[in-house]
Amino acid sequence: MKRAFDGLASLAGLILLAPLLIGVAAAVKLTSKGPVLFRQTRLGLNGQPFSILKFRTMYVDCCDASGLKHTVAGDPRVTAVGRFLRRSSFDELPQLINVLRGQMSLVGPRPYVPGMQAGGIAYECLDYRYYDRLRVLPGITGLAQVNGYRGDASDEEAARIRLEFDLAYIENTGLWLDIKIITRTVIREFFKGSGA
Repeated sequence: MKRAFDGLASLAGLILLAPLLIGVAAAVKLTSKGPVLFRQTRLGLNGQPFSILKFRTMYVDCCDASGLKHTVAGDPRVTAVGRFLRRSSFDELPQLINVLRGQMSLVGPRPYVPGMQAGGIAYECLDYRYYDRLRVLPGITGLAQVNGYRGDASDEEAARIRLEFDLAYIENTGLWLDIKIITRTVIREFFKGSGA
């Protein structure tokens, strides 16, 4: 049921949001050189790597394909358009394609890059339960994000709290919970602009 919901909702989202997606793509292309989309390797279901899609928010010569250099507030690598996209979370919308491909879900633990660290410690060394979050498809949004744990992932304590939310989601997963998280995401990030 979750996979069917993801497939239908992501397809509907791509169709309904097409004017916005085209507008964002044009803004990215016209305001800084380089490709519209940014691709980065992330860990998916059972730790399988996949290429995540995002609208490019950084100057092309500053993009970090490894994802190990955390983005921080006021990061000079981020373009003016990129700051708006990150604040509104519009930069994440191309991940609807990842959902349609079956690489992601609309809701689930956010996918991390291989070797991600928090406080100088590899996530898998920070807490032995880290790999438990790879038992499900990663999501565009998740329980951690709607509870305020989105953005800078370098803090050790914040990483532990995110993990607790991820594991709580896995234990309580269901279509109704997904719908509540999606609704809260739209309100929190798209309308209130609380993304990072």
